[in-house]
Amino acid sequence: MRKKITVVGAGNVGATVAHRLADKQLGDVVLIDILEGVPQGKGLDLLEAGPIEGYDARIRGTNDYAETANSHLVVMTAGFPRKPGMSRDDLLKANYDVVKGTIKKIVQYSPDCILIVVTNPLDAMAQTAFRVSGFSRNRVIGMAGVLDSARYRTFIAEALNVSVQNVQGFVLGGHGDTMVPVPRYTCVAGIPVTELLPQEKLDAIIQRTRNGGAEIVNYLKSGSAYYAPSAAVVEMVDAIFNDRKKILPCTVYLEGEYGIRGLFVGVLVKLGARGMEQVLEIKLTPEENAALQKSAAAVKELVQVIGV
Repeated sequence: MRKKITVVGAGNVGATVAHRLADKQLGDVVLIDILEGVPQGKGLDLLEAGPIEGYDARIRGTNDYAETANSHLVVMTAGFPRKPGMSRDDLLKANYDVVKGTIKKIVQYSPDCILIVVTNPLDAMAQTAFRVSGFSRNRVIGMAGVLDSARYRTFIAEALNVSVQNVQGFVLGGHGDTMVPVPRYTCVAGIPVTELLPQEKLDAIIQRTRNGGAEIVNYLKSGSAYYAPSAAVVEMVDAIFNDRKKILPCTVYLEGEYGIRGLFVGVLVKLGARGMEQVLEIKLTPEENAALQKSAAAVKELVQVIGV
């Protein structure tokens, strides 16, 4: 029997997640949204692509949470984009209400699911989902580090004119201006990147990585990234459903790791059948640790605003 995945939010990110899940045949997909007709239309369109693409996944759209019942995994993408004149706190409070209400319904119908949170501000929304759901920390995971690391690796490959598959590296910390790329642990075909690129070029790549989402928003004008974010989500789902024990940078609830307690922060974790199965605590230099602590402090400011 195929596993069941609910994707909350039928916008660009949610619909593209559903598309990639079907393509990889990771499970049957329920696409849910408050807009009548939108999830139904997109779900039917994806279902009808099955004979051409060769997948048998059942995909349906709905406005009724009862149809999400007994999902093995739920991807939370719903929320408001930041609009002109809207402060960070305005966005935070608006999406807090969305996530809080949604997670209550998800838990009602799928009390044993694993949650992957994509809604921004990512770290604070993951913490909201964790508090509202009452789930153990291994079952609530934020998608940020996989995306940020993909951007980082893309820019390095571009600078060196090499395959992206040769570039191994990761980004720690919060999803935003305070994220922490770690060049010391970045390699290109096993060669430390610090031996291949001058420091000023690395600094420019790190800054571009931090601004990765904003760069795309500036091009699109009225939208944000969805191809790479959806690919990041599906890599996480694949690692969980296939019990790969794959080490990926994800946003998880820390209980003393890196000296951080009671906050969702991006770190390296092992993803497997139980969700987040282990936090890998790597050695950081004093400068790297200071940057991670600064990132955690920025997350703490957000969660204090909404009281989670």
